[in-house]
Amino acid sequence: MASMLIRNLDEKVATRLRLRARLRGVSVEEEARRVLTEGTRMGREEIAEIARAIRARQRPHRTRAEDLIREDRER
Repeated sequence: MASMLIRNLDEKVATRLRLRARLRGVSVEEEARRVLTEGTRMGREEIAEIARAIRARQRPHRTRAEDLIREDRER
């Protein structure tokens, strides 16, 4: 497991995090882990958008797979 130290956290953010932890009956550290975990998840649409961007950057192959296999066998 990784460890993280967060410096210069706004006091209002820290207060809200403590309040959320208290309302859930968990430690501030556990609540921070939950918030970070949920905040870094990617949804399907975000994953699809990244995939579209990757595909857009790639140039299409004009060579047929059969030709590549044939060429490789002839080596």
